[in-house]
Amino acid sequence: MAKINDDELVLLPLGGAGEIGMNFNAYGYGPGEDKQWLVLDCGVLFGREAATPGVDLIVPDISFLAERRRDVLAIVATHAHEDHIGAIHLLWPMLKCPVYATPFTAKLIEGKLIEAGIREKVKLHEIPLHGKFSIGPYDLELVSITHSILEPNAVAIKTPLGTVVHTGDWKIDPAPQLGEATDINRFKALGDEGVLAMVCDSTNALVEGHSGSEGDVKKSLTELIGTLKGRIAVTAFASNVARVDTIAKAAKANGRHIVLVGRAMHKIVQAAKDSGYLKDFPPILDPEDAENLPASKVLYICTGSQGESRAALTRIAAGEHVVKLGPGDSVIFSSRIIPGNEIGIFDLHNKLTALGVDVLSADDHFVHVSGHPCRGELSEMYGWVRPKIAVPVHGELRHMHAHAELAKSLQVSQAVVIENGHMLRLAPGRASVIDETPAGRVHLDGEVLVAEGLGLARARRSLSFAGMIAITLVLDGKGRPATEASIIFEGIPEPVHEAVREAVEKCLHRHNPKKDDEGKLKEAVRRAARSTANDAWGKKPITRVDVVVV
Repeated sequence: MAKINDDELVLLPLGGAGEIGMNFNAYGYGPGEDKQWLVLDCGVLFGREAATPGVDLIVPDISFLAERRRDVLAIVATHAHEDHIGAIHLLWPMLKCPVYATPFTAKLIEGKLIEAGIREKVKLHEIPLHGKFSIGPYDLELVSITHSILEPNAVAIKTPLGTVVHTGDWKIDPAPQLGEATDINRFKALGDEGVLAMVCDSTNALVEGHSGSEGDVKKSLTELIGTLKGRIAVTAFASNVARVDTIAKAAKANGRHIVLVGRAMHKIVQAAKDSGYLKDFPPILDPEDAENLPASKVLYICTGSQGESRAALTRIAAGEHVVKLGPGDSVIFSSRIIPGNEIGIFDLHNKLTALGVDVLSADDHFVHVSGHPCRGELSEMYGWVRPKIAVPVHGELRHMHAHAELAKSLQVSQAVVIENGHMLRLAPGRASVIDETPAGRVHLDGEVLVAEGLGLARARRSLSFAGMIAITLVLDGKGRPATEASIIFEGIPEPVHEAVREAVEKCLHRHNPKKDDEGKLKEAVRRAARSTANDAWGKKPITRVDVVVV
């Protein structure tokens, strides 16, 4: 009697589905609970001071896989953006599996592992472009594609149950300025061979047309720089090496010397050179050397396009950097505004304007193109690959639903919108969600990983909004007040203080140690202080009560 094959192929996103960032996609192959797991990408979200004060990075909760780490075979990085590799050094200790990446991406991952002090523990495998390799039951092939960073790859994942094309982040650029073009012929060949599912970027699924070419940006930037007279600073994503190269060559074409400003800018350029790129990159001057040149001969390439508080351009605008800008100078924002960063960016614009600097952006000049596919490019990709199942990822829910509707209009048999934690069975007949697993978030709080559910960020938001009252009660051995309560106010207006003190004293006066224990007294004082503050101020501060017995 023939043995029944219970193997199944599943996709489990733990980050990046229903959000832009923190990408973490796990593929499982095998029967039931005995699956072998392959992870594609391991990225971060960046904390925002208003929502998560004190938190720099947010990473996915991977406890489901950590409990099965003996069955986690590898992490494969599609490319080197932080939302795809930024959590590897933080989460690797929970999985302890090999890591695979192309040379440029591996170089940046290695730097993170060295900083974390775990480089010697991690098996980091460097895979060439177009590389083919096997990991357990998975036969993998890297397919070159274009994006806003070097060496982006789609990954063809071949299993006995079918092939999945995982696109990673991508676009179709007819004139990329650095790195390889999209391997259209290989995508078409995969489509001819038969593709079970395509797991695909949804970022621009609401945008018609095409994303545009880096070659056109180079032409436009070169012309724009030629019209400006004073010092010029151009800010862009440091990871977009092609854009950095474009800016440098546009400067050279206009007789300007370049200065790299910002640690990330230096790190990325050096990693690109170490990986064999930027061989004809113009000479780089130090800021001190540039001071001796005429203003019309200098161009700074800066970090800080998103208004980051510690980035180079923000420090320049605040007058806290060796680089100085003023009347007659210009700053070009060769980037887009990431949703949520508007306040910081516009504040930076205003500070630069106050210095007399002319601020130029993508709102009024052609200085940026997106690194993600618009609807026209998505349509082309579906025409090449022709998957049976479309699985939108890398987008908010509105992007993913728009992507799914587009896929259906292109005659894809099934389009499935899933969220983080949904385990999707990818079956030749039909895909279906078969389970839901925990898919929370973990905050990097200083140097410590802390579960989001512990509420530390929420407590800090409350502190910033309504301050804190700390009350110490001193009781004698019989539970009676031995002296006045000590009350410390933080972030609370002076007129509120006296009302709170009176409320606490009244509460202590009413206290009967024969009827109420210490716990009841603490809670009564806490409630009285908080309620009184709310009556007097309209806000409920965090209130803590401690008891000292003498």
